[in-house]
Parts: sequence; structure tokens; C-alpha cells
Amino acid sequence: MADGANGVAARLEQAIQHKVVGEYDEAVALLQGILAETPDHADAHHELGLVYGFTGLFDESTEALEKAVALAPTSVKYLNDLGLTHTMLGEYEKAIPVFERVLEQDPTNDTAIKNLNFIR
Repeated sequence: MADGANGVAARLEQAIQHKVVGEYDEAVALLQGILAETPDHADAHHELGLVYGFTGLFDESTEALEKAVALAPTSVKYLNDLGLTHTMLGEYEKAIPVFERVLEQDPTNDTAIKNLNFIR
């Protein structure tokens, strides 16, 4: 279903709405469809990583979030979510450099500062 940028944006928004109300299977299906057409869609990787995290698929979650960060390496949002996921999983050695990257982009970022203080 190649429907151009507007259609992808609409499907991404639909996927986010499904995620918000806990309809994770529907969100995953939409996000995977977007990624089948547009493999380098950073927002879709990010949202998929969040949904996977919510459903306990932590390896898949970190993989998708890492892909989003690779595609948009200066995204504070993506970096914070990756760092938070590593922190939640107790992977502090992976979380620290991610939060440090956040602070390179945004030196007063409250999420990164609080989590680094927690870890250290």
C-alpha cells in the first residue's frame, strides 16, 4: 500500500493511537507495514521499540530503538527512550553513554540528568 508521505504519516498516527489505548497488535502491524515500505523511517522504528517494550519484547525493543537512534543520532527523544529502556533492564553500562549523548545535545535535559544520577 504505497500511499506516499501523507499516508505514512496518517498510518503512523494511527499506530500511535493504538499504542496509547493498549492495542499493541494493531500498532505493531501498522508500524511493520510502514517499515516494509520505508525501512529507514526513524519514527516508526522508535514507536515500534516503545510498543515492544510495553509488551515485554525487550530485545526487540532495544533493537528497534537503536535503529531509530542510528537513523536520527541527535534525537534527544530517541536517545532518552533508549537510555530509559537500558536503565529499566538494569543495563547501566549501556545506558550511561546514551544519556551522555543526550546531554551533548541538551546539557540541561532533566531525564538524562536524573537517570545518570540514579545510575551513578
